Amino acid sequence: MHFIKDELDFGPGLDAAAGSSVGAGPMARRENQDNFLLIDATGHAACLIGQTPWRGQVAGWPAGHVRLAVLDGMGGHGHGREAAEATVQGLLAMPACVDAATLAQQMDQLHARLQAAFDTGPEARSRPPGTTLTLLEIAPQQAPLLYHVGDSRLYEVADGAVTALTVDHVPATVYAMHGVISEQQWRSRVYGEHQPQISQAFILGNVIVDPQVLGATLHALDEGNLPPFLAHLGDRRTLRLRRDAVYLLASDGFWSCPDPASVLARWPALCAGRTAAQASEALFDDFLSHPPAGLHSDNLTLLALRIKP
Repeated sequence: MHFIKDELDFGPGLDAAAGSSVGAGPMARRENQDNFLLIDATGHAACLIGQTPWRGQVAGWPAGHVRLAVLDGMGGHGHGREAAEATVQGLLAMPACVDAATLAQQMDQLHARLQAAFDTGPEARSRPPGTTLTLLEIAPQQAPLLYHVGDSRLYEVADGAVTALTVDHVPATVYAMHGVISEQQWRSRVYGEHQPQISQAFILGNVIVDPQVLGATLHALDEGNLPPFLAHLGDRRTLRLRRDAVYLLASDGFWSCPDPASVLARWPALCAGRTAAQASEALFDDFLSHPPAGLHSDNLTLLALRIKP
């Protein structure tokens, strides 16, 4: 297990830390295909390279700007770890963005470049790689920008409750977009059980537009195509963060079990009164010490963020 916590400086207003593990339980995976990225207010960065923590300096990084991300490489599609790592390397080279339109443009360009780089022949095309990506871009004195693809999640932990701030890109969401299932059915399928299928991923592309064809581009979900009960959770939007909350970017290894709600119910008490580093360690320690019943083998990555009072 690897933690990145006190080595970085996120400025006077932010507190962030991250951790990643190969997984929990008796059937834990041998390879960690997850990744994360922290770029602090001075341009110092941390991520995983070859499953090992790496730290470095981003040249020309603007003072006070912060970039945070969690990724879950799709091993079932081949080269999952490499896809997540290549995306992190692309994010390290991508200029800082101060508005949602620029961020979306830069991310779509990175997606296209990496997709072309991994398209190396018939075998690669038959099992194309991909990765989830949940990213926060925080310019000085501005609200954070969200960019989200896949089924990793951003959660808000406040007032004893855990609230998802992202929409999973999974078949149930596509069904809800077309009115095939109700809000109750969607919540039951997405939050009440483990569903490993995914409908969109970075580098991989999407089957949201046409379930029979893997489209090359990414399909942003927003108020124009989401059902009313999800319309406020667009993939590419500005966030309003609370000073009394903890925000968690996490890969789906934390809820890959028959009763995900039982895991999330423990988070408020584990986060209460703790720094980002303390909260992330408490969450990992609790999960690894008491893995939920019926846990599916998967990697675990979590990034905690707080706004300092």
